[in-house]
Amino acid sequence: MILLDRATLALAWIAALLFVVAGVMLTYEVLARYFFIRPTIWAAELSQLSMIWGCLIAMPWLLSARRHIAVDAVIRLLPIGMQRIVESLAMLVVAAFAAVVAWYGFDIFMDSFGRGRTTGSMLDLPSWVAELPVPLGFGLLVVQALVEAVRSWRGTATAGSEAFE
Repeated sequence: MILLDRATLALAWIAALLFVVAGVMLTYEVLARYFFIRPTIWAAELSQLSMIWGCLIAMPWLLSARRHIAVDAVIRLLPIGMQRIVESLAMLVVAAFAAVVAWYGFDIFMDSFGRGRTTGSMLDLPSWVAELPVPLGFGLLVVQALVEAVRSWRGTATAGSEAFE
């Protein structure tokens, strides 16, 4: 599990970098468009790709760090043992949902890859470049949710009880 923790942290840092890159590209686009009257054909699409990839590869770390929205006013009233059980079940629901999304996302990715679909934009990138992070990100989320379910069951969840209010 230590290897998984390191991998999810590395992906979170890559996601953060992708968000910075998207911001730089969009800033450049604004400057090029409004000050130099030279809009780019690449900045908007590549920044969208950066944000898509960033959001989806960061999901496992967000789950492990408990940075997702949790309404736990009633759950906190339960005894600690019941809280662990409820959180484990919630993580299993997350894993099941993520598995469904990963499954269908993989089908969409494979269809686009096999047919050679493109974005139809001026860059005309392959569509699978924007579709691949869905099965990848949600597949990693399945693994992380299962790990978090075990951690919750054992009472070794990393950051659950210090959630931000």
